[in-house]
Amino acid sequence: MVQRRTVLALAATLVSATLIPSTSAAATSTLTIDLGASTGAFHGGAAGSLYGVYGPGVPSNAALAGFYPKTLATKAQDGPQHPGADALEVAGPWVANGGGDVYIYMTDIYRGFPYQRAQGQAGRDDFRAKVQSQVRQVLDSGHRDHIVYVPFNEPEGNWYGTGQYSYNNISWLNDPKYFFEEYKQIHDLIKSMDPKARIAGPNTSLLYDQVKGFLQYCKANSCLPEVMTWHELSSPDVVRKSVAKYRGWERELGIAPLPINIDEYAYRYHLSVPGQMIQWMSAIEESKVDADLAYWNIDGNLNDSTVEANKGNGQWWLFNAYGQMTGDTVRVTPPSPGQQYTLQGIATLDKAKRQSRAIFGGANGAADVRFTNVDPAVFGRTVHASVREIPWTGQVGDSPEPRPLLDTRLAVAADGSVVLPFTGMKEMSVYQVILSPGASGSTTAVSVPWSRTYEAENARHTGDGWSLNGPEGSPQNVSKFATSGNYNVGGLRTGSNVVLSFDVEVPHTGVYDLSVFSSTHNKYASVVPQGPTNVFMRIDGQQPQELRLPVSYAWVVWDHTDTRVQLSAGKHTITLAASDPLGTTRGDAIIDKIDLTAVDANTDGRSVYEAEYADLRKAKPQYTVSDSSGPGVAAIGMGASATFWVHSDRDGYSTVSFDHAGGGLGSVKLNGRNVDGVVVGAGTRSVPLFLSAGINQLTVTGTIGSLRLDRVRTSAALQPAPVKVEAESGTVTGAARISTGFSFASGGVATGVGDGPANALTVNVSARRPGQHMLVVRYANAQESIPTHYNPDPVTRHADVSVNGMTPKRVDFPNTFHGNQFRDLAVPVWLNAGVNTIRFTSKELPNWDGRRYNEYGQRSKYAPEIDYVTVAPVVGRS
Repeated sequence: MVQRRTVLALAATLVSATLIPSTSAAATSTLTIDLGASTGAFHGGAAGSLYGVYGPGVPSNAALAGFYPKTLATKAQDGPQHPGADALEVAGPWVANGGGDVYIYMTDIYRGFPYQRAQGQAGRDDFRAKVQSQVRQVLDSGHRDHIVYVPFNEPEGNWYGTGQYSYNNISWLNDPKYFFEEYKQIHDLIKSMDPKARIAGPNTSLLYDQVKGFLQYCKANSCLPEVMTWHELSSPDVVRKSVAKYRGWERELGIAPLPINIDEYAYRYHLSVPGQMIQWMSAIEESKVDADLAYWNIDGNLNDSTVEANKGNGQWWLFNAYGQMTGDTVRVTPPSPGQQYTLQGIATLDKAKRQSRAIFGGANGAADVRFTNVDPAVFGRTVHASVREIPWTGQVGDSPEPRPLLDTRLAVAADGSVVLPFTGMKEMSVYQVILSPGASGSTTAVSVPWSRTYEAENARHTGDGWSLNGPEGSPQNVSKFATSGNYNVGGLRTGSNVVLSFDVEVPHTGVYDLSVFSSTHNKYASVVPQGPTNVFMRIDGQQPQELRLPVSYAWVVWDHTDTRVQLSAGKHTITLAASDPLGTTRGDAIIDKIDLTAVDANTDGRSVYEAEYADLRKAKPQYTVSDSSGPGVAAIGMGASATFWVHSDRDGYSTVSFDHAGGGLGSVKLNGRNVDGVVVGAGTRSVPLFLSAGINQLTVTGTIGSLRLDRVRTSAALQPAPVKVEAESGTVTGAARISTGFSFASGGVATGVGDGPANALTVNVSARRPGQHMLVVRYANAQESIPTHYNPDPVTRHADVSVNGMTPKRVDFPNTFHGNQFRDLAVPVWLNAGVNTIRFTSKELPNWDGRRYNEYGQRSKYAPEIDYVTVAPVVGRS
């Protein structure tokens, strides 16, 4: 017999993915996790990125650290291939936030793709000089130990193919002599300058059979790379086959196993979608190789994982769950092993922590998740099971932490198995299961709110100009973006009278969250004048709201606009219209779907983070505290720590509660900075903290004794509103000015700040008490450089921010895609009691040598346009 249980306290609610009781035969699909079959130490290699970091702060340190980064491939320092992502500027934040090696694409010192190098020997000579310069930069940088050189990228499509910039119009795939010759020359040049250098290659666009010849040549000529690299962009299953093929070549040729980095993987259709990415990740983790997410869109967002600077979408939370796996991976047998676009997963067992973690997804419908060989010496006869869902939230749509679905105890069957039956699974989602000992602690009845998705292509429509668009990205067309339901609709645009009518039915009277998934291209002619597209929403012709649908860098790049509505039980019609008594639409937006979710007043605005599930460094879970929340607590001794990844839907205060069972004291860090005056274990358990919108890295470090931390909770906090100062109330100097030409700003906007310190904005802000504060800047930044191929090239601007005349701090402001689309960025500052002066300036940053400057507009001279700032203490009033 296998033990089956259901979600507790579901009552009459329906959920997107539920666990159901069953006394009949097992579901037709079973994903089996064998906890008795180790497949090796957890590697974490899928958390790599190509061009994923723009510079310090983009993404934020918290978003970068919580991604659990492994390897980064990026452009040569000062390379003109794209703005940002300069190797020696991003190496610092990458390594400081847990990342490993930085792979320098040395060819990205050129413009264009294919790379615009002269043909013949002149091109070779030019590249040789550029390689020498890059190696000298690395040796002088202080980052040498973290650098891997990648001398060539996709040579068959560049200098050793048959295109315009080919060395001699001969493809190395047909005649490898000339490529091998230059590879050997560049290899030897790098080694002559840096004998300890690590070199990667050949970095082909896939694992061609001709790579075997490359290995033979390099073995015979003493130029084997330290890391083997190639790309996999077509299919997850090819990863397994390619790695096996390559390892076979090594054995055949007598070459010791080399580290592998598949330094570009996945396509547009896969990126941002947890259910797609888990298939790639499972193949990569199973193969025990490193791999870097491909760069198809914009740089600096961890390849469609982060939003703005500090927010994460569903893909970010997937990598956060992946990165917190520890111990050994165990054998996972999915219903269709190795078959792409089916249910796949990864699982680990950490015997020291007495935890098993599994992440899986990629299929619709029902499946059993069956754990076997559940060792009673590790778990006892009862396990505590926690289940969460990581949904797709769009390419640029913020996501809260994974949704709780179940928290319960399950008896281990006599055959050592535990079965969790799922139904209603979504192929775009991933599901996480954590098993722990279940003898102590407590369970929580999870409230899973009613939720429904309504596809735009199924909505009724009236008016002229409606269009059905698609099919979008699919297994048959991976170059397009993923879209819910594979179709979307257009018609909400300037001059239109289109109305989309969604027929919905809700189970009870109450408040509902409504999310509209939309896309607006910032370059489209009707979008350029205003930016965000305004549309009008009504419920049964009533409750009118004007929604501003955000712009992005391309069509079919999905974001969501969220609002709340009051609905009575029963049927309703939700309309989105281009014309309303409130006004008319300006711009153009396409609609993918709407999501409608009931708001539970008991859990609204509240989150719980169990300490025993946190990222524990030298701390240990204890499962012997009978009244603990969840299965246990984390014992945090002196110098040990527990890190939580806490989500906030806005910049502002939350009441953060530290529930503990005594035993010691601990200090608190928020986003890498000590929070003054907050001691966990010394009486006060709750404190109002100013959290940044998106991801917050909250760390409790033991200082005295062994603190038994149970959990961290967040909830709404009643605090005074932050002090708000409009830009027009400040002082502008030089060429900086105040403009009233931004319709979505709250007032005047400071523009022209930068191009030297004379052109500045200065504002005065007041603080009630001295100490740590958060300065939140409301800004816009639409600057772009001219791209040379398929990647759009938005430019991050920076401001030099000086407080009370102190040394300015450089702050990077990621692109907002339109000058009339404003976003917020939180900056930590120290303020004195009373009036403080904050000055914004900027100037163009030079190249690495400090003398020369970028020729292609890829480094900005200016700060962003500034609408207003707010300030508030990090610790609110108790």
